[in-house]
Amino acid sequence: MVSIMECIRENSVIAAVRSMEDFIKATQSGGSIIFDLSPDISDVAKKTELAHNAGKKLFIHLDLASGIGKDKSGILFVKSIGVDGIISTRVNIIKSARDAGLFTVQRFFAVDSQSVDTAAESQKASKADMIEIMPGIVPKVISGLKNSISVPIIAGGLIETEKEISDAIDAGAAAVSTGKAKLWR
Repeated sequence: MVSIMECIRENSVIAAVRSMEDFIKATQSGGSIIFDLSPDISDVAKKTELAHNAGKKLFIHLDLASGIGKDKSGILFVKSIGVDGIISTRVNIIKSARDAGLFTVQRFFAVDSQSVDTAAESQKASKADMIEIMPGIVPKVISGLKNSISVPIIAGGLIETEKEISDAIDAGAAAVSTGKAKLWR
């Protein structure tokens, strides 16, 4: 089985989806990881099966999940149906998901220098496997934060061009998540 980090090394663009239509496009894309930004208890098992059948890893944004508890039981539920990892802004959810053996991505919004410092401290507390910095069009922040933490960075949000992808990767991001299907190579 291919690890999450091998998937990212092979293809650094992550499909970030909100609709079933985009989810299906993502399963047919060249990428290997899907971020489901609107998971629902009624279809997350089916999405997991579809993603895995297409050879993709599925991460769900637990903070945005409908009908799935933002607690240990919710985490154990998504693990039991085969979800590969979770995304969250919350330290306690990241810690619980890691304890359960799920791959974790902690999402941060870089709105000022204080939020960048907070991101580094929060990652150290949560021990997230990766962090996602938003918006992803801030290479300067990526470059600076990369020196403060020891886990890979995903750039996400407002990424709309190949140049923005390459700028983020050149700044030190390991991957880029985008909702633009044309970029899911």
